[in-house]
Amino acid sequence: MNTPHVVVVMGVAGTGKTTIGPLLAARYGVPYAEGDDFHPPANIAKMSAGTPLDDEDRWPWLDAIGEWAHGRAGLGGVVSSSALKRSYRDRLRAAAPDVVFVHLTGDRALIEDRMSHREGHFMPTALLDSQFATLQPLEPDEAGVAVEVSGSPEEITEQAVAALANLSGATS
Repeated sequence: MNTPHVVVVMGVAGTGKTTIGPLLAARYGVPYAEGDDFHPPANIAKMSAGTPLDDEDRWPWLDAIGEWAHGRAGLGGVVSSSALKRSYRDRLRAAAPDVVFVHLTGDRALIEDRMSHREGHFMPTALLDSQFATLQPLEPDEAGVAVEVSGSPEEITEQAVAALANLSGATS
């Protein structure tokens, strides 16, 4: 199964973007890009210190993700990005107009529990509240789907694939 779309797997920290993104990419037979890899070192240092990023910190990061997505237009790809605000998603769409979002959603307690068991990640659980406060869910005019993350990675991936298939069926 191939998709010409670039899928942006979005959501607050701890929803499983880094787990689900590669699984989606494998299902579609397209490359996966880890959104965290696009952060400049200053952003990682700031988050590691427990300081939330502001919009000025995020613009170069979003531009780099958008550039990658633009380069994959018509070829397909999957990239992770929190994309918490509409303005962030608009910035990604400005670079790559045909991106489609998979918003991984879940209960705060579940996400906090998952974050507390992660090893080797720079995002501390202390920043989860700021992530939820910043989050603006997908709006009806945005190409994308919301997928609940309470199941296994394989179940979540299957739900995302089915939701994306329904989305492209509705838009074609």
